Amino acid sequence: MSKKHPIISVTGSSGAGTSTVKATFDQIFRREGIRAVSIEGDAFHRYDRAAMKDELARRTAAGDNTFSHFSIDANELERLEDIFRIYGETGRGQTRHYVHDDRESERWGAAPGSFTPWADFEDGSDLLFYEGLHGAVKTPAIDIARHADLKIGVVPVINLEWIQKIHRDKASRGYSTEAVTDVILRRMHDYVHVITPQFTQTDINFQRVPVVDTSNPFIARWIPTPDESLVVIRFKNPRGIDFAYLTQMIQGSWMSRANSIVIPGPKMDLAMQLILTPMVQRLVETARRA
Repeated sequence: MSKKHPIISVTGSSGAGTSTVKATFDQIFRREGIRAVSIEGDAFHRYDRAAMKDELARRTAAGDNTFSHFSIDANELERLEDIFRIYGETGRGQTRHYVHDDRESERWGAAPGSFTPWADFEDGSDLLFYEGLHGAVKTPAIDIARHADLKIGVVPVINLEWIQKIHRDKASRGYSTEAVTDVILRRMHDYVHVITPQFTQTDINFQRVPVVDTSNPFIARWIPTPDESLVVIRFKNPRGIDFAYLTQMIQGSWMSRANSIVIPGPKMDLAMQLILTPMVQRLVETARRA
């Protein structure tokens, strides 16, 4: 952690909705006049698309059916931790971009499935913002969580997560349901051992819970809408959180535990604005004074 150069880390698995949370943070940064440098978890994959395909084939041939982008050794997490540490100490660092498709290829000038070159952060930033799969990893060898000042978990119930991933990968990447199912099965080991343990490290978790039938995600014809969902917001340390104010401002909300509030799905953006804006303000004000 660093008072002078704070770090915000948003962690969730594929299809969890971290991109929506990033958009909310972007609104907060723009409205509050905060200069943030951003890094994406994809930038720290160890392999580009072609190399990952070859590595998957090699691992499968060797009898390993659990290797995926969720895996620790499929990512350069030592480098990610080092960048968090360096930024906290100096306000400097590097990142790159993983190019997913033709649209991003035009933007970044690199082929789909490849990485852009590493580039230095712009000088004068107020904070570092991370969004990806591994922003709160803690193992005997790696401790990314200890470097982040505010850690946010984005955690849908698992059937909803699978529905979102199946629909996204079929619509945007042309995969079949069977192909996405194979990816889900391959990722389950690291989902249990790498992804979910991070949510005990996070300061706040936003967990979306559908209130419609999602019992068979592999045949679901549409993704449950926000109107068909609730969001459970859990605070690791509820001290200082004005729950009375939140339940008054967010219509239809209630407290389910001493550290948790439940809100209607369409109110998630409002809730994030109310909860996160003062936290971000405090981080930046402290940093600027330091």
